[in-house]
Amino acid sequence: MTNKPVLLVIAHGSRDPRHAATVHALVRRVRCLRPDVRVETGFLDFNVPSVQGVLESLAVQGVRDVVALPLLLTRAFHAKADIPAVLADAPPQLRIRQAEVLGPSPLLLAALERRLYEAGLTPADKSSTGVVLASAGSTDPEAIAVIAAIAREWRHTGWCAVRPAFASAGSPAGFPRTEDAVRELRALGCARVAVAPYVLAPGFLPDRIARGAAQADVLADVLGAAPEVARVVLERYEAARMPALAAVSA
Repeated sequence: MTNKPVLLVIAHGSRDPRHAATVHALVRRVRCLRPDVRVETGFLDFNVPSVQGVLESLAVQGVRDVVALPLLLTRAFHAKADIPAVLADAPPQLRIRQAEVLGPSPLLLAALERRLYEAGLTPADKSSTGVVLASAGSTDPEAIAVIAAIAREWRHTGWCAVRPAFASAGSPAGFPRTEDAVRELRALGCARVAVAPYVLAPGFLPDRIARGAAQADVLADVLGAAPEVARVVLERYEAARMPALAAVSA
C-alpha cells in the first residue's frame, strides 16, 4: 500500500461526453506513468463522480493525504475560487494541498507542436507557417496575460508568427477570435495558417475554435491525453507534495 498522497485530478465537466472521455484517457496515461500513485478523478459539474463525493469516499477509506490538481491551463476563476471552495468543504480528516494549474509549461508547448505535426505539418514548415494559439478565453487578467506570453515565447521557436485568440464571448473586447487571428496571419503573408487549440478536451468552446478555423490550412486536435500533458500533471503533483516531504524529514 503506497503512503504517497492520493492525486485527485479535478476537471470542470461538460454535457459533451467527449470531455469526460478525454479526461479519463489522460488519467489512465498518468496512472501508467506512475503506478505507485493512486489517481482519482472528480468533476466540478455535469459529470460524476463529483469532487465532493470523491473526497468523502477517500475519507471513509482512511485516506489522509490528498493532492488536488486542477485540470486547467491557466489560473482563472475555477482555480482561484471554485476549487478552493469545494476543497474547503472536504471532510476535516483529509489533509489537502492544491497543486498549481498545468500551464504555462515547456511540455505544453511540446504537446501543441505534437498536435500540429499529427495534423500534417512538419518541422520544415515552421518558418513559413503562422499559428493561432486558440484558447478558451477568460475575463481574468492573469490568465489573459499568460496566454499572450505563451504566444510570444512560442514565436521564438521558429514559427513565422504566432497570434493568441480567444473563443469565449466573455473575453474582453478587442481580443481576437480565432477567425480574426487567421485573417491577420494571412495578411502578414504567412504561406500557411494553422490553428492550435490550447484546450484540454473537446466541448462547446473547442467546437467554436474549430468553426473559427474554417479558413485555416491546418487545425490541430485538442491537447487531450498527450504524453506531455500527463508529465505536467505529475510534475505539479510532485511539487505540491514536496512541502509535506520536507516537514517529515525536518
